[in-house]
Amino acid sequence: MPADASVPRWIGLAGPTASGKTAAALALAAHLAPRRAVEIVSVDSALVYRGMDIGTAKPSAAERAQVPHHLIDIRDPAESYSAAAFVADASRLVDAIRARGALPLLVGGTMLYFKALIDGIDAMPAADPAVRAMLDAEAAAHGWPALHARLAEVDPRTAARLAPHDSQRIQRALEVWHSTGRPISDFHQRDAATAGATKTMAAHAGGAGAGALFSLEPQDRAWLHARIADRFDAMLEAGFLDEVRALRRRGDLHADLPSIRCVGYRQAWELFDTAGERPDAAAIAAFRDKGIAATRQLAKRQITWLRSMPARTVIACDAPHATAQAVQHMAACTP
Repeated sequence: MPADASVPRWIGLAGPTASGKTAAALALAAHLAPRRAVEIVSVDSALVYRGMDIGTAKPSAAERAQVPHHLIDIRDPAESYSAAAFVADASRLVDAIRARGALPLLVGGTMLYFKALIDGIDAMPAADPAVRAMLDAEAAAHGWPALHARLAEVDPRTAARLAPHDSQRIQRALEVWHSTGRPISDFHQRDAATAGATKTMAAHAGGAGAGALFSLEPQDRAWLHARIADRFDAMLEAGFLDEVRALRRRGDLHADLPSIRCVGYRQAWELFDTAGERPDAAAIAAFRDKGIAATRQLAKRQITWLRSMPARTVIACDAPHATAQAVQHMAACTP
């Protein structure tokens, strides 16, 4: 495919959880099918994990058969996955998909991944076992919310995007600050000149830097909240708690792993820790409320991330015919 600076190398579709990204992505693929194939690259830090299907709203087998999907089920829940690994994987996939003459469609709600892909990410300092051990000891003594409060003092920008119990990211952010004296947000956000140079080099090198980003965002938060509640109830009906029970029976997973800290899974893990493997109806009802509240908070953080990314086209996901509008916008910049 000949290079054309006016044509984006990939199309990105972002948005908070339950905003309709999967439906819009599949609709775009169907719309373009007569003239161009589409392959979807997941931009989701939860979909990478095998055996975590219901609670992540993973695309169904039928949906994945309809359109090729990438970066799904590529990690065991005992493993981790980083923004740097995503950028490397997504860049490689964009090149491969374009070489096949297809359109790379990047879809998901992990905004750090989108930002790292678009703006680049500085080389992070290596892990420091001594600092991590110190932070673990402090967390054991005082709790992760206390360390989150400390992070808010030295890096308020990062703290605002993290939940108080997000132990892995709080630990990493404080580790970077202890090791370098710089907030981790400095590594995630370059000045405009450096970011521009990075994107120019990526485009010239055939990388994934030059894309067009579209975002599904609600005009009315109540609409999104209702969708979140409906989807959480559908997950429960589909056997979400049985899925978490199966993960617990493995014996090698625990609450501090990135996979188990995913929204919904963390609350379900806590349910079983406190109420046993067969919780009563009251405990399940309380878990449902906590899970929905945590998912709303996730959506709020996702929208905050999106508002820090001005180079995006916003589509109201709660407007009539939102999916059709999203398809129209994305198709307009697709050769």
